[in-house]
Amino acid sequence: MKNMTGLIKEVKRLCASQRLCVLATQSEGRPYSNLVAFAETDELQSLIFVTNRNTQKYTNSISNNKVAMMIDSRTNQPSDFNTALAVTALGTVEEVAESEHDVILSIYLSKHPYLAEFVKMPDQAFMRVKVTEYVIAHFDRVQVIHFDDPK
Repeated sequence: MKNMTGLIKEVKRLCASQRLCVLATQSEGRPYSNLVAFAETDELQSLIFVTNRNTQKYTNSISNNKVAMMIDSRTNQPSDFNTALAVTALGTVEEVAESEHDVILSIYLSKHPYLAEFVKMPDQAFMRVKVTEYVIAHFDRVQVIHFDDPK
């Protein structure tokens, strides 16, 4: 079993290597998932994505702020059963205050410069997931990193 520092480094490497993740939301007991372009903060306590306010993921996120984001290293090859890593971030999502947009936008566009026009479109919401824990799953073992509750 890896120590906590090793696990955090593994999660950082995975986040840095991936551009998309699966966002899971729910409303009235019905699960819903989407692919989203995400960015991570240096300390991994927040994951950021941008969405239009007219989407189901936005509506679900506002009505129930408990979400999961799954980031993985699969290559759709048989070797994935032995080598793929899947990390699920559990936490609460919020729309970022306008006063924080510049900082969040800088983090997001440093990872996704090709989305500069997308983030400027009307009615876009900058969303932040405050991560409470990461569940790190290799094929045969699962480990967890817990953060303090980000009230």
